[in-house]
Amino acid sequence: MPEMKDARLLVGIETADDAGVYLINEETALLHTVDFFTPIVDDPRRFGQIAAANALNDIYAMGGQPLTAMNIICYPTKNGSLDVLAQILVGGAEKAKEAGALIVGGHSVEDKEPKYGLAVTGIAKPDQVLRNSTARPGDRLVLTKPLGTGIVTSAVKANMVPPEIEEAVSTQMATLNDRAAQAMREAGPSACTDVTGFGLLGHALEMARGSGVGIILEAGALPVIERAVEYATLGLIPRGAHANRCFLGDNVTFEEDVPLALQDIMFDPQTSGGLLISIAEERVQTLMDKLISYGVPQARVIGRVTRDIPAGKILVRA
Repeated sequence: MPEMKDARLLVGIETADDAGVYLINEETALLHTVDFFTPIVDDPRRFGQIAAANALNDIYAMGGQPLTAMNIICYPTKNGSLDVLAQILVGGAEKAKEAGALIVGGHSVEDKEPKYGLAVTGIAKPDQVLRNSTARPGDRLVLTKPLGTGIVTSAVKANMVPPEIEEAVSTQMATLNDRAAQAMREAGPSACTDVTGFGLLGHALEMARGSGVGIILEAGALPVIERAVEYATLGLIPRGAHANRCFLGDNVTFEEDVPLALQDIMFDPQTSGGLLISIAEERVQTLMDKLISYGVPQARVIGRVTRDIPAGKILVRA
């Protein structure tokens, strides 16, 4: 894709950020993002909520507030139930309303396989826009949601997941990152991204490359969804996790005692995952306290930014 250059384009495609940013004036920047995918759960209303949350969360990762959204829907209207389609759209509208955003239209395409998501426009002050390319050596890394959604939903398809865990994972995926983002903004981060389809390691690598730093992660510190390690050990690994492992290659090094199941969880593609926040060490406790106060209790400090290893590389310790 050809590079887009304009004095008002504050963030483009160069560092794989979560949204594009366009300067309107000294007080206002517009954030633009789009995301949609095939159903991750069977319930159509919940699917709509999850897909909408996944798209809205890109705005929160950039330090912004969602304003408007447009539906993107692919659906087999000739053969599929229109009631199911309606429930998908209801779920998306519910999540947009929760975010304080207005759905102002959209576009639909006839397709054999359902797909749904949002194109979202948000707003931020230009000097408060967050990027994935501004992490600083010495920063600590905080992850706000547990990992393992891809693995657990694979286990759901194999009828191996108790109803209470399935519901907990669905609820997590439908949860906006708005409260985590508010805590983050108040604590003063250096950089941020959200963890989605490229998995924790893929998005951490984007941060490392964009910032010109190395990253060290502590596998034992990771927040992990209940029984995700068990399912990973049984081999219930989605294809996307294998693709992520192949793509990242030797950019990621594991110490010998990092269990294979935890490695798989770190490659696991996440749906509507948590924020990965880079923040100065002296502000970490402030961030963690604020996350607790805003109702984000599963956040963990999982690593650090460093120059002790080559820039654009990740080392995972046990």
